[in-house]
Formats: sequence, C-alpha cells, structure tokens
Amino acid sequence: MKNLFVGNLSSNLALDELRTLFQTYGAVEEVEIITDPNTGYSRGFAFVEMTNDVAAMEAVVSLNGTTVWGNPLKVEEAKPRLESREEPGKSPAGDAGGCHPE
Repeated sequence: MKNLFVGNLSSNLALDELRTLFQTYGAVEEVEIITDPNTGYSRGFAFVEMTNDVAAMEAVVSLNGTTVWGNPLKVEEAKPRLESREEPGKSPAGDAGGCHPE
C-alpha cells in the first residue's frame, strides 16, 4: 500500500473524480479529501491510498503538475503523520525544560 498526498485541489473537484483520476494507474483503496471541520469545505488537499506501490509511483510521475479544474496538482508520496504537534526537541507546554519549582 502506498499513501499519496494530492495538493492544490480545486474546490470543484469531487471525490469520485479524484478516485477515477488515480484508478487510471491502478487499484485505489481509499480517497479522502480533507475538509474544514467548521465549514465542510475542501481545504485543497487529499490523500489517496493505492494498493500497488509501482502503480502509485506511476500516478505520482504522471499526475504531478497535471491541471485539473484549472489547478496544477501537486502529487507526491505522503509523509508519515506525526503523532504529536510538538516540535522535536521541545518540551511539552507548561514544562520549563524539566525544572520544576518545589
């Protein structure tokens, strides 16, 4: 399985259209267009999970820069999701670097 990031999406692009675009290159397991939780509108990016790594990389090479609904797509392998929003090497909020007053 290969998870792909798809950026610079037009708000006009439907989930089924995105799935069809990637199915040209191979089997698609899941498609998720990321939406704003308050408005429900697209945030302009999506994740596409493809079952075959070779087909996924063909999709990246072929679709990156392709114009869909007037927008050039940015397609690349998705980076692993961080479990925390903390910056590496930083202490959690409220912790003064491990020094606690008595």
